[in-house]
Amino acid sequence: MTESEFHKLLQRYLIGQCTPEEQGLVEHWYNQLEQAEGPALRAQNQAEVEQAIWARLMQNRRPAKPEPRVVPMWQSSPLRWAAALVLLAVSIGLLMLTTNRLPVPAQRTPVASVDGWLQQTNQTRQVQYFRLPDSSRISLHPGSSLRYRTALAGARREVHLEGEAFFQVSKNPRRPFLVFTKQVVTTVLGTSFRVKAYTAGQDASVAVLEGKVAVQAREGAQLDASPAHPAALGVLLLPNQQVVYSAARRRLKKELVDRPVVLAPQPFEFEARPVAEVLGALEKAYGVAIVYDKAKLANCTVSITFYDEPLFEKLGLLCKSLGAYYTLSDANIIIHSEGCQGQLGG
Repeated sequence: MTESEFHKLLQRYLIGQCTPEEQGLVEHWYNQLEQAEGPALRAQNQAEVEQAIWARLMQNRRPAKPEPRVVPMWQSSPLRWAAALVLLAVSIGLLMLTTNRLPVPAQRTPVASVDGWLQQTNQTRQVQYFRLPDSSRISLHPGSSLRYRTALAGARREVHLEGEAFFQVSKNPRRPFLVFTKQVVTTVLGTSFRVKAYTAGQDASVAVLEGKVAVQAREGAQLDASPAHPAALGVLLLPNQQVVYSAARRRLKKELVDRPVVLAPQPFEFEARPVAEVLGALEKAYGVAIVYDKAKLANCTVSITFYDEPLFEKLGLLCKSLGAYYTLSDANIIIHSEGCQGQLGG
């Protein structure tokens, strides 16, 4: 793993877009450093913490052969793509190798309550991982608790969350999976998503990694709603989308997550190509809707190459080339442009 990939992994961790395996890996690094440097570590500046982790990783690493110097001929498309694929394969291999060496978290025994419910409570400073009776996987964050009936009995698989958790729900179209917080109810049939609703706060958020998720306000919730048939006042979320519930306004606001991830990789090298083609590739890659005046941009072409920039940075670079700008409305991206003539470069 290169230093650049390491910092990108930490960024995904900080915004809650890591896989459970990646989360475990990062938290293992944090814990190792904290044990070595003392409990005041997490109070330091985040950049200093990241640099300290990277320094310790480099100390424990065997001497490696110098990386080959990038030469201009790599800018040719076939060689650059081949190099990128090799680097990706090596990085994934290193990540899997490191992850496999970590101790497997022990299955934690839930505490039974008097009313026949079971409860998992995380009173540690680390994310805890466990499985529900239906094989759904839960990543429960510090200071959070999850309550559910024994064997998830009933026509619906119902759990009650206080705090934050990432859910990887096993598919079962006949038995919807419902997550209750004091603010919202989230319904899925089987997918991956994150719910954040701490007791001390009034707001709640639900962000989707894959699949479809139906969210509605807890008060007056329609419990037979589903992603196929959402509640009239509910919100249907797709990957890279989230909803934020404001208790003060009693409303659900649908929007894009802060850092959308690539869902369907696309080639991002464009040489004098129509702007509509570039926007189409971004839509497919991130599963987003981009709205623009097709007539105004019909004659626009652009030469631009994207690498591993976040989506919003890609949009910023494209808009700079076009003399345009973009805004966000709900989960849509809107391009504002007066049009152009001739070739544009970026």
